[in-house]
Amino acid sequence: MESPVGGSRSTSVVVVVVDTGEVYIVVSLSTTIDTQVIYVDPLTGTLCYHGKFGFDVFRSENEALDYLTNGSSSPCKSKVHARAILGYAALGCYGFLLVATKLADSIPDLPGGGSVFTVIESQWIKIPLHTPQPQGRGEIKNVQELAEVDINTMHYFCETRDLTRPFPSRMPVLSPDIEFVWNGWLSLPFKSIGLMQHCVILLQGFVEIRSFGSSGQVEGIVALTARRSRLHPGTRYLARGINSCFSAGNEVECEQLVWVPKKPGESIPFNTYIWRRGSIPMWWGAELKMTAAEAEIYVSDRHPYKGSLQYYQRLCKRYDTRNLDVGIGENQNEKAFVPIVCVNLLRNGEGKSERILVHHFEESLNHIKSTGKLPYTRIHLVNYDWHTRIKLQGEQQTIEEVWKLLKAPTLAIGISEGDYLPSRMRLKDCRGEIIYNDDFEGTFCLRSHQNGVLRFNCADSLDRTNAASYFGSVQVFVEQCQRLQISLDNDLAHEYQSVDNDDGYTAPLPPGWEKQSDAETGKTYYIDHNTGTTISNHPCPDKPWKRFDMTFDMFKRSTILSPVCQLADLFLLAGDIHATLYTGSKAMHSHILNIFNEEAGKFSQFSAAQNVKITLQRRYKNAVVDSSRQRQLEMFLGIRLFKHLPSVQIQPLHVLSRSSGFFLKPVSSMFETSDGGDSLLSFKRKDQIWNACIYGLQVCPEDAAVVELFIYLGEPCHVCQLLLTVSHGADDSTYPSTVDVRTGRSLDGLRLVVEGAIIPRCGNGTNLLIPLSGLISADDMTVTGAGAHLPDQVTSLSLLYDFEELEGDLDFLTRIVAVTFYPAASGTPMTLGEVEILGVSLPWNGVFANKGRGARLIELATKYQKETNPSFSGSDTNPFTSTSLSNDAVAASAKQGSANKGVDLLTGGDLLSETVSHPVTENADSKGGDHKSSTSQDSRPLENGSQKYLNCLISLAGPRMERSLNFLEAMTLEIERLRLNLSAAERDRALLSIGTDAANVNPNFLIDGSYMGRLSKVASTLALLGQTALEDKLNGAIGLEKIEDDVIDFWNISSIGESCSGGMCEVCVNTKETLSASSIVSYKEGSDSVFKCSECHKKACRVCCAGGGAFLLQNHPTDGTNYIGLSSQGTQVDRTTNRSMTLDSVVCKKCCHEIILDALVLDYVRVLISSRRRARADSAAYKALDDVIGSSFLDGPSDRSHHDGNHQAVNFLKQLLSGEESLAEFPFASFLHPVETAMDSAPFLSLLTPLDCGLWNSYWKAPPNTTSVEFVIVLGTLSDVKGVILLVSPCGYSEADTPIVQITASKKLDREEKSCLGKWDVQALISSSPEYYGPEKSGGDDMLPRHIKFTFANPVRCRIVQITLSLRLEQPGSSSVNSDKDINLSCEGTSSPQETRSASSRGAMQCGPCLHAKRIVIAGSPVREEMGNGSSENADQTSYINRLNQAPQLSRFKVPVESERLMDHDLVLEQHLSPSSPFLAGFQLDAFNTIKPRITHSPSSDADIWDMSVTFLEDRHISPAVLYIKVSAIQEGNGSSMVTIAEYRLPETKPGTPI
Repeated sequence: MESPVGGSRSTSVVVVVVDTGEVYIVVSLSTTIDTQVIYVDPLTGTLCYHGKFGFDVFRSENEALDYLTNGSSSPCKSKVHARAILGYAALGCYGFLLVATKLADSIPDLPGGGSVFTVIESQWIKIPLHTPQPQGRGEIKNVQELAEVDINTMHYFCETRDLTRPFPSRMPVLSPDIEFVWNGWLSLPFKSIGLMQHCVILLQGFVEIRSFGSSGQVEGIVALTARRSRLHPGTRYLARGINSCFSAGNEVECEQLVWVPKKPGESIPFNTYIWRRGSIPMWWGAELKMTAAEAEIYVSDRHPYKGSLQYYQRLCKRYDTRNLDVGIGENQNEKAFVPIVCVNLLRNGEGKSERILVHHFEESLNHIKSTGKLPYTRIHLVNYDWHTRIKLQGEQQTIEEVWKLLKAPTLAIGISEGDYLPSRMRLKDCRGEIIYNDDFEGTFCLRSHQNGVLRFNCADSLDRTNAASYFGSVQVFVEQCQRLQISLDNDLAHEYQSVDNDDGYTAPLPPGWEKQSDAETGKTYYIDHNTGTTISNHPCPDKPWKRFDMTFDMFKRSTILSPVCQLADLFLLAGDIHATLYTGSKAMHSHILNIFNEEAGKFSQFSAAQNVKITLQRRYKNAVVDSSRQRQLEMFLGIRLFKHLPSVQIQPLHVLSRSSGFFLKPVSSMFETSDGGDSLLSFKRKDQIWNACIYGLQVCPEDAAVVELFIYLGEPCHVCQLLLTVSHGADDSTYPSTVDVRTGRSLDGLRLVVEGAIIPRCGNGTNLLIPLSGLISADDMTVTGAGAHLPDQVTSLSLLYDFEELEGDLDFLTRIVAVTFYPAASGTPMTLGEVEILGVSLPWNGVFANKGRGARLIELATKYQKETNPSFSGSDTNPFTSTSLSNDAVAASAKQGSANKGVDLLTGGDLLSETVSHPVTENADSKGGDHKSSTSQDSRPLENGSQKYLNCLISLAGPRMERSLNFLEAMTLEIERLRLNLSAAERDRALLSIGTDAANVNPNFLIDGSYMGRLSKVASTLALLGQTALEDKLNGAIGLEKIEDDVIDFWNISSIGESCSGGMCEVCVNTKETLSASSIVSYKEGSDSVFKCSECHKKACRVCCAGGGAFLLQNHPTDGTNYIGLSSQGTQVDRTTNRSMTLDSVVCKKCCHEIILDALVLDYVRVLISSRRRARADSAAYKALDDVIGSSFLDGPSDRSHHDGNHQAVNFLKQLLSGEESLAEFPFASFLHPVETAMDSAPFLSLLTPLDCGLWNSYWKAPPNTTSVEFVIVLGTLSDVKGVILLVSPCGYSEADTPIVQITASKKLDREEKSCLGKWDVQALISSSPEYYGPEKSGGDDMLPRHIKFTFANPVRCRIVQITLSLRLEQPGSSSVNSDKDINLSCEGTSSPQETRSASSRGAMQCGPCLHAKRIVIAGSPVREEMGNGSSENADQTSYINRLNQAPQLSRFKVPVESERLMDHDLVLEQHLSPSSPFLAGFQLDAFNTIKPRITHSPSSDADIWDMSVTFLEDRHISPAVLYIKVSAIQEGNGSSMVTIAEYRLPETKPGTPI
């Protein structure tokens, strides 16, 4: 609920930690009238919000706090009060919430409303998470560094206005220019839950105001705003010059806003002036030497001006206002071009280190002009050696010269002028651009616009830049005041105040003004058409910009200096902020800004000593702490995360077993419980044994000693992980030893996904994580030989990629998880701790509201449905290509992943350290949700794809398989297999059909082990470089319409049989002669394009060129050493600024090392594998969407496409519920069993979707001849149900298909708990109410849909509602009912409805009536918790607990590890036992784990790195890695042969945990 613009309350944030340790964020925004409560999941750190009133939406903050603390009966552990949320990130073992605890009201009231706040004090709130996800030491250190980022006094925000663009912004606050948004990554968690406005848009820089006037009256207000670009973040020596994002280091946009304060309801005149400051936009850097006074400056010797053109294009696009000005003024001239004036303040004398930059700056502008790509932009360079001029002629004369240099460009660029009109009723009076949006009530009318920009720079854009820009801004400031009729002239300025002065100048009228004369009196007056007012005096009596022509002394004598000194104060503060952000110290040489102050001499004396101190501070920080600060900046911005946080999940999994999950059946217990065991699903402190209820079976037969839990999830999802919390007494054997897991959409469809997973014995509170894949076909496991973890004949693991990857089903509608525990010893009781299910759910609320990710999912699903061809060849819809052997297919597939070859690595880290993977997206379908379709052997498309694969194999190995494949040929064959979209099982099945062993074509077995390790390392490096290039490419596109595509593909992998095109190609690597005749399956000449190799400078065709990734690798060492950039002289320099790689360079295959070409092939295979996984995940998402809302919804527009569709549906629902709540809306509610549905029907799940979802003429109906249907609906939470509402289908009822409705309810699935609520016959209602007959007639939009209510006499507390619809078997009209009342036919003999879960048939019906319905709505109110505290402990329970806490008699002894060694890529631990040792029954070791990185390959597309998939399902969860341990021993009598004793599938837990 939004409040009117400019709400009366201030934003309040309260972070509450309740007694269980759970964390809630209570937010009351100034722009709304309600309060939201955001839950931080204590396991994964995911933010949870459902938007349910009374659950996480409340009327006030106090009401929300009372709810969380049970009215103070449950006190909070802690509370943190804050003023704003700045960001959040869940990083491994901690969640970090950044809040602003103290703000400064930097601009209390902008013209048009809105306050700008500077963050004075902030706090990182560290939230412990209980995830067992392992992290490396480097990651943990980096996470701690992120929490030390200092943002105080250097960041600001506005809740209601967009500050990322020049004032006044045309865009709303929630659509910022992301170039200037510094917490974009940290705000993503709030965006993902639909609360984007709850995290403010944070800008880095400076904002402050000063008011000025005379005689105690405030005549004007000046605001100085400086927003720092995030496109080239970094510290002084790590972010200089331009980077691959086409942005300069220390780039800042400054804005000087002046306005006249007015009374409420009056128009507010204002004007603005904008300029830029930043380092020189070309590739250069500096080598810092501790022994030298100055750093040695160098310019890249390879394409130093690459990217400079795009930099100026971005400026031109931002400041081009030629078409915005309307010619309404007397002297309004048409603007033909956009001026960009660069004021260069570098030292240019002989022997000066900066001289080289001056030369190259001039050359870079000449280069840009020569391209002709900025035809309407005029870039002018003004060189002015600031330090030399100050030293030679003093400060005053230097200032005068600067004014002369700036006069012409300043006048050409101008300023923006306008008025804020508090009412939009006067829009017709505005002459100029009109700006208005929902962020403010009135309208801005801009009479004129600044066109172009001035840009100041020195070497670092610091001290000189700040001073020079100030003296230019002073002139503009005086002119701004003059145009607002605020005179800064003192009594000595009379010679400049004549309208007609000595030089004959006549002041022009401002835009929108007109001069008129009275016909009778002849007096002149002036009309302001902008405001409709008339004055007698000239609005601008003085010559504009007159002070540009003054000497310094004239300026000082003729100007009221108090406002000028106040402006200088703002520049002093801003300069210190910019210097601190860039160098870690305040600005130097700032005393000159106080030159208009009467005590300027004192400032000068103080500045000399201060400069020495600051110089030493800068040198220390640049040399010692810059690298750490660089990492902090990058992590804060969310860039290079694959390097700094390689294993941290960008989108954490959701815990779907909380908070509304529950057990469908009570858990067997030795002691009576009130909740049936549901507290096993609630969060508890992990270090406490849950012994309030000790679960276990009574005396049971040995073969029945199990505990089975049926968990109903709070939302449908794809299940990824099972997390168990170990809980036992002193005897750890009471916890289960193994577990089975089954998953499914319904009870009828549970399928085994994990069998016999080991649960090692470990201490209380230990988290054990068991990865879950979807159902894997037994046939697939057999044909791939993956039934055993490590077959005896296999001597090497697949280091390159998983050649025999098994593909499990992906289903985003999984709702039930059955967990079966087996005891360590049969017949003994078991103790259980918390059970949690983790997974990924689709954005259903966004789907139904058509917003955010949900809208994107619908868009992609619609596109997918239109593009899908049912007759497509292959086992599934191919996400890559339909003609895999053609050259076009290669390009189509590879172009999706073509990445920017330029790379800007901003830190000095080692890229050959542990490397990483990132999930990618392919919007193609491989039927991941229906595995059977992909493994069916009788499918003709499958045979077609398999045959093509075999043809490829025969072309390489010969018709009789007489030739053995080498590594490259085997990899090429795998590429063709993946392009054909064949799974590993389908490939192996095809190979078996011709009697070929899959091991013969496994690339992992065809290269030497040492080479495999090197190749894997090089490919991992390529993955990092590719991700870096893509990240820079995406950031570089900000502010630009389009970035030119790369000349050549990132991998450029040729198809089988593709050869050199000849002709002009001088490389000729693969010619027809070099290929055997049998290897040419389909021949296609290469592209006619010819490229020039950047190494040998020979011409090469596309086939003979290496992929673009080769150029990245070619310039980086691959021997495991650190990457160190070298200057042309061979000295060590900073690698960040020297990395001026061209984006369109090409390397031929002859100039590439063999390992680089192999790495490109390996990386491409990994990309194709990941793309197949993505396609399967997306396909499963589209299938889930179709199963809920139906394909007809995607074919045509729904009712919510109307502007007021959603609002109308909400009103309908309110009227239907009569003050109650809807308890059975999908996704929180669902059906427990599937319902048979007719072929042309809407999905049965659509019965529970919101009223405005789907086409209004769609409805559910049962198959023909079905006489009875049973709906078992599980509500979102335990509720007091008061009635059921059945919405009639658009087709209406007839006497033949009028149903009999029977309703029962229960809390669990126990048959004994079911209670019959009534049986209703609605035939009489139909017969006496003609509006229920036949198709629905079109009526007014406010007409309620036809419906029937079944009201209960008393509310029924339940979780499961069973509704049975039955057709009447007798002839119509045989009984009568009163249509004015609900008719209850009693439930005698029907207390237990028929047990069939699906629709039942009772013989053929000739006339064909069927059961049908539009929606099912259940009305009532949710119950927060069960009444009562449960049963208290009795004597037996206490005695049993005490017995569990007694230490058992154990015979355990420790055997030391004799040696550790690597064997065949396995870690082998050897222990030696003496003959006198007792028999062994087990062993203990400290848990270890592998860090699973996100990034394992280069990007496969140019998708946003923060939003890689519509599902957010990472590769690691689609195909989870499982850690196995095999125990072998040499036993007496067996010689020296090893005997395998056992093999264990280990769960994941924190390293070092004894298990």
